[in-house]
Amino acid sequence: MSNNENKKGGCQCGGVRFRLTKSPSRVYCCHCTECRRQSASAFGISVIVPEGSVDLLQGEPTVWTRPTASGGAMECSFCPTCGSRLWHSANGFVSVKGGTLDETPEPTSHIWLDSKMDWVVIPDGVERWAREPG
Repeated sequence: MSNNENKKGGCQCGGVRFRLTKSPSRVYCCHCTECRRQSASAFGISVIVPEGSVDLLQGEPTVWTRPTASGGAMECSFCPTCGSRLWHSANGFVSVKGGTLDETPEPTSHIWLDSKMDWVVIPDGVERWAREPG
């Protein structure tokens, strides 16, 4: 993600478009139950940027707030038309859903492996965490 064109993204219907104003600090595959449910897949891809680093170019996402396992709250932004989850906000960071970016950077770690589907194969050479990164 070296230039601004690579930092653009949006929802499935195109109603919401955005760009990242900062480069990601971390990109990971999360295997927790919540990410699996949200993505309707075996894991979710999270592109972590500081809060305030998502610049809306078009549309306005709807926000749903859910409790976190640690007792906090997470704001979940999604397209009001197609329902695509766009990003989550909590604790000063934004977790942009990797599939919403026009070019998804390659994940360098896998987290919440304690709840990983048995058939998912983790590639060699990536960081691995049983739960949250420490």
